[in-house]
Amino acid sequence: MKEIWVFNGSMARFPSGLFVSLDNAKEWIKDNKLSGVLTKYPINTGVYDWSIENGFFTPQDEKHKLPSFIASFTCASLDHFHFENGEED
Repeated sequence: MKEIWVFNGSMARFPSGLFVSLDNAKEWIKDNKLSGVLTKYPINTGVYDWSIENGFFTPQDEKHKLPSFIASFTCASLDHFHFENGEED
């Protein structure tokens, strides 16, 4: 599986960094004293589909199949790290 690390700042609406290397991502976050979440996302698939394929989520209601649900879906099973002022929390 191809993957990418995505950094979302604490109050940001959109990601502020994308990295193929976890070490580079952590270095950038530390150098800039950033707060937020660094998450590893699969490439060429949606998180919704990835979660279903990997057994992390099973749609149990018709609302789970709605575009609005799929578009806002996230999964706590994605590898991720929390940062506060550039330090891993």
